[in-house]
Amino acid sequence: MPTSNFPVLAAMVFAGIFVLLAIAAFSGYLLQKRPQYAHNLMLKEFNTRVYSWFAMTVILLVAFWLGRSGMILLFLVASYAAMREFMSQVYRYRGDHNAVTTCFYILLPLQYYFIWTDWHSMFTVLIPVYAFLFLPIIVQLSSGAKTEFFERTAKIQWGVMITVYCLSHVPALMSLPIKHFAGKNILLLLFMLVVVHSGDVAYYLWRRTGGTQGGRRTTSGAIASIAIATFVATCLFWITPFNPFQAALTGLLLSVMGFFGGTVMQQIKHSFGIHHWGRPAPRGHSSVLDRADSICFAAPVFYHIVRYYWT
Repeated sequence: MPTSNFPVLAAMVFAGIFVLLAIAAFSGYLLQKRPQYAHNLMLKEFNTRVYSWFAMTVILLVAFWLGRSGMILLFLVASYAAMREFMSQVYRYRGDHNAVTTCFYILLPLQYYFIWTDWHSMFTVLIPVYAFLFLPIIVQLSSGAKTEFFERTAKIQWGVMITVYCLSHVPALMSLPIKHFAGKNILLLLFMLVVVHSGDVAYYLWRRTGGTQGGRRTTSGAIASIAIATFVATCLFWITPFNPFQAALTGLLLSVMGFFGGTVMQQIKHSFGIHHWGRPAPRGHSSVLDRADSICFAAPVFYHIVRYYWT
């Protein structure tokens, strides 16, 4: 793939995404104009999701113009917003303020600084090793409360692991020195996002048109969404360093991890009464985590596979 073709390929991918979103938005607008769908909650939620996907694509396009630094800054802000949402809705104990502050103002900037400086060894161990060990120590030293110590520290560790460590692997893709693919890593990032969100959209539409019982993710819905996402990955092999077979296997892994990322985060949110997938709940509404739950699980696996086999 010649480097000179990179701007054309990137433009084609972004144009394709915008066209599909425009078709979805226009279809939703026309349906909502019909009297029988004017107050349809499912349609309103779908339109809201389309607009949010449109906004995310615009933000990605701006970050693409700004380059690698822009992408790192974008996901640093996304990690901050996701962790703020997680801590405010899941973690409610005020006595561990020092540990939570450490997550926001030390671990978060350090993690993205290591990505920016290509310090891979520290980027991969800062949170799963050092933060995992030192956060409970900070909790113990700074809080006089001894009740529910394990639960409190586990919530903090889960929060920083999901919202900072896992999400930070998305911009980290921009730093991988892939053979014969220099300067085009943004296409890998787009490949991952399109594949994972294709599975999410497919399952969402399938579920909302009567494919589930009791709101649960069923086996048939999972298989259908994973198959569609794998097909999309295979069709997009030409923007990656993969051949069609490798793209299909990678897409299969991404879609599986994305699906189970959604289910795991769903269970966590439901256990605390947090809104998910458009269903009301008594304790609030999750938005950033709803959009990022699948990516949180898929991005680290994708990053390490590409780094191991293609760098």
